[in-house]
Amino acid sequence: MVHGQTEVNVREMDPRRFGPWATLDYTIDKSTDEYHEMYQVRMPGEHRSAGRPLGKTPVWAELEACGAQWQDVWGWERVSYYGPVEDYSWRRSNAFEAVGDECRGVREHVGLADLTAFAKFEVTGPNAGALLDRLSANRLPIRQGGTRLVHMLTDLGGIECEMTITKLADDRFYLNSSISGESHDLDWLVQHIHPGEQATVTDVTTSLGLLAVSGPRAREVLAGLTDADLGNDAFPWLTGQEITVAGLPCIALRMSYVGELGWELHHPIDRMPELYAALVEAGAPHGMVHFGAYAMNSMRLEKAYKAWGNELTTEITPVEADLGRFVTLDREFLGSQAVVARRELAGDDNTGLTMVIVYCEVDSTDSDCRGNEPVYEAGTDTIMGITTSGAWGHTVERSLCFAYVDPAFQEPGSTFEIGLLGERHIATVLDGPAYDPANERLRA
Repeated sequence: MVHGQTEVNVREMDPRRFGPWATLDYTIDKSTDEYHEMYQVRMPGEHRSAGRPLGKTPVWAELEACGAQWQDVWGWERVSYYGPVEDYSWRRSNAFEAVGDECRGVREHVGLADLTAFAKFEVTGPNAGALLDRLSANRLPIRQGGTRLVHMLTDLGGIECEMTITKLADDRFYLNSSISGESHDLDWLVQHIHPGEQATVTDVTTSLGLLAVSGPRAREVLAGLTDADLGNDAFPWLTGQEITVAGLPCIALRMSYVGELGWELHHPIDRMPELYAALVEAGAPHGMVHFGAYAMNSMRLEKAYKAWGNELTTEITPVEADLGRFVTLDREFLGSQAVVARRELAGDDNTGLTMVIVYCEVDSTDSDCRGNEPVYEAGTDTIMGITTSGAWGHTVERSLCFAYVDPAFQEPGSTFEIGLLGERHIATVLDGPAYDPANERLRA
């Protein structure tokens, strides 16, 4: 209240972690369940049934018939994976092989995922670009159809939001972010509109469904459903176009959180069953698989993609998070002065910082990092860092994680120990993504 930003991340105490879906009935059911379970340890991946199911997309029944196992996230039901009911465990659960099959299906053929549970906004008006440029650490797309990953910062340089911004017209931008940040991100955008500024922010999350087609055969699947040219020259990576797919109007974004050739198809949610059926039919000859959040997390870690709320929080600036390529400091934006000051403090070798992010391979056995595991100097009891997320990479067959550590351990090849279930495991810092470091598959 005094400084405008807390010194610690209070996201888990933000009242906006509950939305309009948290009705009286939900609150009573959830509170009763929490009372009964107050002395129980919540297992990894456990999403209890109290107050559910919540928001179902129009293809919920179809995904349920495919064997979907569900998680609840900010009022939505989202697929964790497809397979037998999970036997929750701190170690690798019985979902492990099913998730591996999904990852291999996406990497080798093509996958389909319902990603409707992501926040979606339109920012329109003559001053829409000025508003977003003022808030974004990265430069906005210049050309119509361009897409950029941007981070919005606090006055002190902490990472407040992460979004993709697609420029659909000079006065119209389409934004996507984490569903758990829907109310938070809407507030951040609206509250920074200056008096008299002609910019309107519209939350279209519940109006648009989102089906993602990812994998080396994604172009072949979509080619028979649209007249749009999906070739690299006409539709390059990190661009978006408004096209028709299977007779439905779509905002098609060529991007993929799993690191493969792919398109996100944002479409009228009431027509989602039509698009889903067409994609399944078109994908069958190409070995299409359904995949869920577990597989997506595994594949994003293979690509060393950082996640908002895990690696990126208000406690962290782009300097500690190694986001330099997403920050353009030849212009003023909210938090830019703090970033400049932090860079000067860091020095050329980051030794002026207390911690920096590293991407690691872990010598694990039957468990993987999940986040918040202690990081030790090898052979000592000195805790010098903490993990933020991790998973088994089914494609590269390695256990991977992100961690914030003392800058003395930032160089590739550096080793330290991570505490996992009472055991110490050696972690080795990698010099880039474990999978496709040159992004050749995204550009295919």
